[in-house]
Order: sequence, then C-alpha cells, then structure tokens
Amino acid sequence: MDKFIIKGGKKLKGEIKVNGAKNSAGPILAATLLTKEECLIGNIPKVSDILDMVDILENLGKEVEWVGERQVRIKGGDLNPLKMDFEKVSKSRVSVLLIGALLPRVREFKMSRPGGDRIGLRPINIHLEALKNLGVEIKEEGDFYYLKSKSIKGADIVLSEFSVTATENLILASVLAQGKTIIHGAAEEPQVEDLASFLNKMGARVKNVGSHCWEINGVEKLKGAEHELIPDPNEAGTFLAIGAACAEKLRVKNINPKHLTLFLKKLRQAGVAFQERTDEIEVEGQDCFKPVKIQALPYPGFPTDLLPLVVPLLTQAVGKSLIHDPLYENRLNYVQELRKMGADIEIVDPHRAFVLGKTPLRGMTIESWDIRAGASLLLAGLMAFGATTLKNISQIDRGYEKIEERLKAIGADIVRL
Repeated sequence: MDKFIIKGGKKLKGEIKVNGAKNSAGPILAATLLTKEECLIGNIPKVSDILDMVDILENLGKEVEWVGERQVRIKGGDLNPLKMDFEKVSKSRVSVLLIGALLPRVREFKMSRPGGDRIGLRPINIHLEALKNLGVEIKEEGDFYYLKSKSIKGADIVLSEFSVTATENLILASVLAQGKTIIHGAAEEPQVEDLASFLNKMGARVKNVGSHCWEINGVEKLKGAEHELIPDPNEAGTFLAIGAACAEKLRVKNINPKHLTLFLKKLRQAGVAFQERTDEIEVEGQDCFKPVKIQALPYPGFPTDLLPLVVPLLTQAVGKSLIHDPLYENRLNYVQELRKMGADIEIVDPHRAFVLGKTPLRGMTIESWDIRAGASLLLAGLMAFGATTLKNISQIDRGYEKIEERLKAIGADIVRL
C-alpha cells in the first residue's frame, strides 16, 4: 500500500484550487444511464471512486470518451447489467446510485452490496423500502440484491432519515415514473440540488418544494444535456482547515461560500481569520484557537464529512471542545490515531468526544480508515513536530485528487511512497 511521509511544521502559502464535487459527480454520472442521448459532464474530479464509476458505466454499455482534462462525453448504449463490474461496485458507496438510475431502463437486474467508508453500519434498507413504494420488487440473497419493476409509479414517500443517497436514488428512479412522486424527509445537500439541476436540463420535472421535500413529476423520455459540476464543498473545507492551522496566508479558489455557511460560522467562533469573496476565501494561519461545540447535522447544518477536519485545529484550542456526530457510530475511529500523536481527546460514547487543549502534536506512524479521517490525519501530520507516516492512503485517493502534489505546490513537505 502507498503511504505519505509528512514532515510537519512547514508554513504554507499561496493559492490552491478546489476541484469539482465528488459527491455530485457520482449521482450525475449515474443519471446519464437514463438516456441514450449524448451528455457532456465537466469539472469532473479524477479521484478513484469517480474513475471507477466511469468504468462501470462503460462496462454497462455506455460509450465513454474523455474530451478534455476534466470533461467526459457519455452517450448511447443498450444497457447490459450482466456486465456490471461488481468488484468496482463493492469498492465505493456511490455505486448504490446505479439502482435508481437502472430501474427505469432495465427493469430487472442484480446488484452487489456497495462499498465505501468504514464509519459504521450503512445499510441501504432506507433506499430499498422507499423503492418498494414505487412498485419495485426486491429480494436479498447473500451479497446481492435482486431488483425487478414492471413499471414505476409515482408515490408519496416518507424517508426515516435525511439520507443523501436515498434521496438521490429516489429522484433518479422517479423522473421517468408514471405520475407524481413526493419525497418527504429528504436531503437538500448541494449535490442533491446539482443532480436536480442536471436532470431538469435533460427534460425532467424535479423541484424542491421546501421543508426537506422534493416533488418529481414523471416524464416519458429524457434527452442529453451538458453540465458543469459544482465545486467540492468538502475539499474546500479541507483546504480552509489546512490553511487555518498551517499557512501564513492561503487563498482557496473556486469555492461557493453558500455551501459552507455553518462550517464558516464555526471557524469564526474558533477564532480563525479569513476573508470571504464571491468564489474564493483567503485564510490566515494561526497557532491558537478557541474551543467550540460542533454537532454534525443535515444540510444546511454542519457537514458530517467536515467534522473530522476541525478536530486537529481543536487540539490547539485552549479549553474543552465538544464534537458530536449522531449518524455514524464509527466516525470517530481517527481519534485513536490523533491520540498517538499526543492529542488529549476523551471519547464519551460512539458519537461524542471532548477535545482538550492546547496540546502539541508529534509525528507518528498512523493509518487512515476512511476518506475524511485520512484528510484529518494528513492535516495533523502537517501540524505535527517531526515526521509522520500515514498509511492506507488509498482511502484519501478516493476523495482527493493528487493531494500531495497540490500541497507541495504551497510549501508542504510531503512524499508519496
């Protein structure tokens, strides 16, 4: 396995550009399965999860051509689910969106369990129960789901939690359904809005009717469309955290501050100094922060994916901070690695921890267990005294493209081995 060797304590400066949103790329690439016409998708991040998704589409029968550094043309294809690459499907959580995108076109297929981060139980029962409301028959055997639908009919659906991928799956399955579908208790994250925007360009009738509710009026056919992915809010937040802890001044470009409202508010409460502009933020690094209380909540709340990124900063806050992620019971697994580096963190239960500071971090050999934990530990390595060896960085590659090269360009001492 590849690993990073990071020599901490370097002051970073310059500018860094945010790539397209990984969490938008997955559902929008899946949506191209809903038409035979040509779709042109731009600003695609070349991370392993998304490159695997592109390969899966090609295996299913789509014609795929890279026509630019970050632009892909997808068209045609009689879909053959028997050629689905189940190995790649089982590596990534985003592959679960193939279910909603395939149902209107294929009617009957089998699907392996999707993979993804090891942050706790992530069953897709919510997806499956909701899809049954649309007339989908589902059977589970071993590591496979068998799905069948003679026709998809609109329905009134209430989700039991604000699941982003369940919301996206239902929208994908409903755009070609007979009649109207209403999804209550739905997610409203920026990537869901981006998916709806793309589908509407294709001729779908999808709209957010407020209070975590989506309305989808089915249409007979979708056409091709051209679309540019939104900037990645998680990557933007990652670079802002790195700038706050490690930079003299760092300008983070290609950013939409509206997607990070509560994240930015919490940074301000922690004492981080930054200047916000239309599509960029300049952040000033510092050595000491203020303690804060942060709870991960559905959008527009604090993003669960960015909670791990603020924890290294909070180790340098004078006092006690509280972090709380009510959704994933293993989200805090990276805390043990931060403890090895000298962090004083008390785990209250699987969802909550106290971060006590200020405590210096020192370089150690540590390991990443998921994308955002990997980014958190990478930040800790940049902050620490001495050398840090960060193992299992394939997890980081799933969500961040060539991150070591981009950090080197702003002064980081980091090497991939």
